[in-house]
Amino acid sequence: MLEVVSLEDARALVSKCFGALAGEVETVALDACAGRVIAHDLVASEGVPSFDRSTVDGFAVVADDTFGCSDALPALLELAGEVEMGAEPDCSCQPGKCVRIPTGGKVPQGADAVVMLEYCEEYGDGTIGVARPAAPGSNIVFENDDVKPGQVLIPAGTTLQAHHVGTLASLGMTACDVRKRVRVGIISTGDEIVPVEQAPVASQMRDVNAPVLAAAVEACGAEAVRYPIVPDDYDALFSTVKQALGECGMVLVSGGSSAGQKDSTARVLLALGNMLFHGVAVKPGKPTMCADVNGKPAFGLPGHPVAAYFMFLELARPLLVADKRAVAATAVLAEGLPSNHGRAELVAVRLEDRESRAYAVPVRGKSGLISQLSTADGYIEIARNQEGLAAGAEVRVQLF
Repeated sequence: MLEVVSLEDARALVSKCFGALAGEVETVALDACAGRVIAHDLVASEGVPSFDRSTVDGFAVVADDTFGCSDALPALLELAGEVEMGAEPDCSCQPGKCVRIPTGGKVPQGADAVVMLEYCEEYGDGTIGVARPAAPGSNIVFENDDVKPGQVLIPAGTTLQAHHVGTLASLGMTACDVRKRVRVGIISTGDEIVPVEQAPVASQMRDVNAPVLAAAVEACGAEAVRYPIVPDDYDALFSTVKQALGECGMVLVSGGSSAGQKDSTARVLLALGNMLFHGVAVKPGKPTMCADVNGKPAFGLPGHPVAAYFMFLELARPLLVADKRAVAATAVLAEGLPSNHGRAELVAVRLEDRESRAYAVPVRGKSGLISQLSTADGYIEIARNQEGLAAGAEVRVQLF
């Protein structure tokens, strides 16, 4: 029997030993930085916008001139000129006058509000009737309203998304310092495992774990490095794992993690480094192990694809994702779930909208059936000291 640790202790051991894996710094072009982890705090060197600009098409006015006006009694203002897009206004706005201005145009000197075009009428003699009063500041974005010089806009460790790229562009940045993608070695083991493109015979099975884990690694912003399938042979596995550790910052070995005679993963990891744990009190995923090999995490994951995937998400993914904000949702459990295994249980669920509430519907299946996850949106955890969850309980769904 394995000497298991709790799932909570396994998470804590991995976090304490490795923290978050961070690659060296490299500079990439603006168009290539989405999905990458920013290396340093992004501090604004200039303000945005750099001038007071109108947020509507209309007329720039002195707000005092519009107080008390209405459809029945419009304020009559003299048209003093027009603001051209991208140009410096060639006129000012004095009391009793107004200036035509487009959306995004620079507010002329003297104006402190903009009235929307819909509330104004041109009489054809250079006079504009304003039928709606405007408070000072109406329809104007002032200089530095969006970004102030010296403001931290994007903290270091943030995974850059489309809106972050827009922020970089607004500051005139054509490149950004990011962390190099962590390389993660992926090794599938077992005499019965064959490549995906090969038709299985007898009791052979296609390699599901390597493609699943590679996709999961890439989704974390890391680089998946696939190695050939290794048979149940200690020397062959030792050589491949050692090579992977030399070339990568993390290694994932799937299969060969239980307590059978031919399961070599534990012996290999013990020979190469310090075993943190071998066995986790969780279903599915009990045979999971983790070793510290010269400061690099090496995981032994179960051969069952669902178990391997869940254990990657629980233990390895936090080391690769710099942004620790979990992608989760709160839902109501649609049906009761018994659980009296003496260990934590991870249950795949799909989310359904029912009467404006999100319900988590358990997806039934065994740990070896990866196809069950095709209909799932995430999973929930039943703690090891719980005998299950009742229908109607509020649950936290960890989204895939």
